[in-house]
Amino acid sequence: MEGKLLEMFEVGPCEDDYQLGFLIGQRFCNQIRSRLAGDLILQNQLLPFARTPHAQPLLKALSETNQKKFPRYWAELLGTADGSGVPVLDIILVNFRKEILPFISKTTMNSNADTTDDCSDVLIVGDSMAVAAHNEDANVALVGHTYLIKGKLSNGLSFIAYTYAGELPSCAFGLNSQGLAFTLNSVPPVEDEIVPAGIGRNFVSRDLLEATSTADALAPDKPQRIRSSEVSVGHSYNLIDIQKRMILNVETASKSRVSVHEVGTTPFFHANMYLHLQVQQVHDENSISRQKRAAVLPQGSKTDFLSLLGDTEDTKYPIYMTGPTLYTLCTTVIDLDERTLTIIEGNPKYGKVSHVFSMSSNELNLKLVNHAEGTHL
Repeated sequence: MEGKLLEMFEVGPCEDDYQLGFLIGQRFCNQIRSRLAGDLILQNQLLPFARTPHAQPLLKALSETNQKKFPRYWAELLGTADGSGVPVLDIILVNFRKEILPFISKTTMNSNADTTDDCSDVLIVGDSMAVAAHNEDANVALVGHTYLIKGKLSNGLSFIAYTYAGELPSCAFGLNSQGLAFTLNSVPPVEDEIVPAGIGRNFVSRDLLEATSTADALAPDKPQRIRSSEVSVGHSYNLIDIQKRMILNVETASKSRVSVHEVGTTPFFHANMYLHLQVQQVHDENSISRQKRAAVLPQGSKTDFLSLLGDTEDTKYPIYMTGPTLYTLCTTVIDLDERTLTIIEGNPKYGKVSHVFSMSSNELNLKLVNHAEGTHL
């Protein structure tokens, strides 16, 4: 299955956050409408649930909590809905998918129920290289329904975010003009670990795009970012600080629980299970299998990392996914020494590059790539 060429939209500075979202929604209205129409989790689970009386208190509380905490990003969300001409409810539901699905009765879930977004990362900070490599895996319905946003804010900050159609930038990976980048991994806490109507992960990662450093992202006096005490479900954040040549893996859970692991000379592979934060979690055979497979593969070079992320030896739970349910949308490689973020489409072991962004200046310039033939790492 092949998606369309990944498009990038440069937007801003805008009059306000609503206009930013409106312009994004307007530019990608076709992708957003197509994604929503074909998203079986939205159509078969979230929308039917949203029409029940049981759902109303949860949706109302989610909306009020996140609008109060993040009024700018809430306006951006509303603008995206209006710009794309789709119901606001649909945009709210896809942005809060992970916060809502745990509260849908299991008896109403069918075979189209949500599957964990099974991303994989391999990270290292050594003497000879400092690299974060990430597979962006998602439901196959997202193929052809992603885009890049290059946003410029009125305060002078710029960011680039890989964005799922209709969602806030970015639930996947991004970078900004302050030399901070991040990739994300879903983690599966059990139901008892989830706080209803808390802060949504999409809002936390949108705010990360405006952090100035790892210290800023983790600052205890900025609880709206990673250390939010009000998050509904947990997440794993890989924070990449170009200026400090540092990578941190940060695992979070509800009730202010945070664990930080600084990546060093030993390669660090993270799939979709908590590795160092003590949290009761769902037994995810897919993630466990990928973790075991990564442990026996070479990890001595960037080429090894790409081969690892392109591995399909385990046909049931491959690291590089090609359906029928989960699909590797792309791979990104962030090189802290070269100061570049590279996006690879297709199996990363073949190294076909679609985009390379320079992090050496505040402009986040896109380097020239021959899209017809591809550039190879």
